[in-house]
Amino acid sequence: MEIYGARARARARARACHCAGAARAALEYLFLYFILCFIVLDAGIRLPRGISQENFVDLGYYQQCLAISENFEPSDIEGKYCMINVPLVQDELNLPVLPEWPEGSERSGDWPKHPWQQLFSITGPHSDRFRNLQKLLLHRVTEDSPLANEVFRLAVCLPKVCTPRQFIDTVFINTTSVGFKLTEEYCRLRNDKPFAPVDYAAIPDPDPGFYLDLNSDLDPDLDLDLDVDQDLHLYLDQDLVLDPELDPKGVFSFIILITVLSTLYDIYFTAICKEGSKKAHTLVKSFSVYTNTRRLLTFNSVPGTLESLDGIRSISMMWVIIFHTYMTNGSGHFFNRQEMIKWLYSFSALWVVATPISVDTFFLLSGMLIVYTTVGKITPKGLLKNIHMFYLHRLLRMFPILATAVFLQASLFNHLSDGPEWRIVVDKVERCRAYWWATLTYVQNYLVDKPCIGPSWYLAVDMQLHILSPLILFWMLGRRRSAWIALTVVILAVMVVSTTYNYLNKFQTASFVPTRSQEDANHYLRYYYQNTLTRCSPFFVGMLFGYLLNMYKSKQVHMARWFVALCWFCAFVVSAGVIYSSYPVLQMDWDSPFWDGIINSFARPGWAVCIGWVIFACTHGYGGPVNWFLTLRMWKLPSRLSYAMYIFHYSLMVIVNTTSVSTSHFSVQRYFYRFLADFVTAFIVAFVATVLIDSPFSTLIHMAIGGSKTGKATVKTKQGCEGENKQ
Repeated sequence: MEIYGARARARARARACHCAGAARAALEYLFLYFILCFIVLDAGIRLPRGISQENFVDLGYYQQCLAISENFEPSDIEGKYCMINVPLVQDELNLPVLPEWPEGSERSGDWPKHPWQQLFSITGPHSDRFRNLQKLLLHRVTEDSPLANEVFRLAVCLPKVCTPRQFIDTVFINTTSVGFKLTEEYCRLRNDKPFAPVDYAAIPDPDPGFYLDLNSDLDPDLDLDLDVDQDLHLYLDQDLVLDPELDPKGVFSFIILITVLSTLYDIYFTAICKEGSKKAHTLVKSFSVYTNTRRLLTFNSVPGTLESLDGIRSISMMWVIIFHTYMTNGSGHFFNRQEMIKWLYSFSALWVVATPISVDTFFLLSGMLIVYTTVGKITPKGLLKNIHMFYLHRLLRMFPILATAVFLQASLFNHLSDGPEWRIVVDKVERCRAYWWATLTYVQNYLVDKPCIGPSWYLAVDMQLHILSPLILFWMLGRRRSAWIALTVVILAVMVVSTTYNYLNKFQTASFVPTRSQEDANHYLRYYYQNTLTRCSPFFVGMLFGYLLNMYKSKQVHMARWFVALCWFCAFVVSAGVIYSSYPVLQMDWDSPFWDGIINSFARPGWAVCIGWVIFACTHGYGGPVNWFLTLRMWKLPSRLSYAMYIFHYSLMVIVNTTSVSTSHFSVQRYFYRFLADFVTAFIVAFVATVLIDSPFSTLIHMAIGGSKTGKATVKTKQGCEGENKQ
């Protein structure tokens, strides 16, 4: 009996242990499920903070949402991040209302049956809430309200298999049955940026594998151990087939390899052979970091150099970066959006909103240098005979950095980071992959609504003006009379035609004017801001000043003090007026098509005349403290890097801004610090790009076009190294 009793007690203890284990497992499962639900809801939809300040955006918790990956029977649950748009005007909303209580009855009685049990199981506490919400949406925000075009942009975290509306209808409220309007803007999954062919052309495969054409039929006998819905979900539409055995070597990897070898070769001759870097073969050392960096940091004064251009070019570049820092962040998400807009339209923001005029400084310098470096060195017949070299030099000089920027934008920039608004970067990636040819042929300002590289529209206009410049330059290479007649006719013709064009199209005067519509802004950017006709006047003014500077090169110019003072006063007044003109057009009461036409037609050439006078005065000893400041040695390196900084800075800003995971507080001081970070980042990237790309290819282009005499030097170098090693 004792034996049977012991066995019974053992069985009882075993059953108790199994029960406890099963209970703990059930509790753990429920706990994990609760935690998962909490994480999903915590990372997803909620009301934005700062609605009273007109902030209607909430970005949720992007990384937490995409990190969700749990195994719950009968299926796995993986997070999907979606952005939805909820318009404030809900004119089709039909919220059900609870039936009224019978007269004379008290609420303590039985609650009458209601027709909307599918919405909530406990309806009493929600009755007044829904009535008030219905009144707010139907009567307070109408189609003529200032908020009529506003939408709530809300992040939703949901299981991968759901759509945003399905998830909201299931978890929160049946939006379909009540006519609640919302639209899906975009959705993101984890690892939804697979490598494309252009990525493999840039660098080798970091994770070898194979990739399939999603539009082709798969072999049914092919055993693929992957989740097609997950692993082949493409955020970019790609049609590609890569051989699994293909091991491509990227362009940038190859450049880094030859840079290392070239640098070692250069250091070998310089430090080991003691023969000096000049004895090494020019072709082999063309990619040497040592030689290219030393050349970049060596500043020698050459007679006839316009020293003030370094300061003007550097300051203009800094001004461009300031504008893009505030504008790219200004289009972001702020708790105090109302304060940001109020500051942007205030007089204190004039130093930011007037910045686009700085681009006309670059047009001025371009036209000026074409004439200054050409007149007196070639005849009109010589120009016609070598016109192909005139164009080829310009094309090849700008090509390496621009092609590098396009290549990076179409490939590696898409994989540098990620964030809720990364779709902005993806949009630029797709444009570069589709319209790279338009950027590299300098026609994107006419053929593409939005350029691949944001600021590259300037290069297109500048190149088109460079192509047209020989029509005027031909006459400037002959007699002075013909030169002045050609310049006068061209400038007058451009002013008349562009002014007529501006008045006929009734353009606004800035990319954002509160009294004009978004359609007007797009029309302004497309047909005025990036148009060669409307932007060419500073270029031809620069040609005029370039001819003046060339006439008086190495000559003493005598001007009366009163005349110099008058010119400086006029330059200050006109330039201040051009800058100030950006302020009244941003006010809510601005409505003057006449002054819009005046500003669009004459502000840019007027600014160019002012900067041209500054350069002329500084060159001939009438600059005073202005010349001292513009010729400081600190401007020389930023001036040399200005082209690469201009090309790269905007793309880098967009990458940084789109990684933001939440709304922030706007302040002028904070974003000035942000400008310093943007400037330093652009400076470093431009330095690296110049040393690794621009300088090497400039040397190769010079050797290919101008020839190279390095054979004898190479023989002597080899003999010197061998002799020294023997000793």
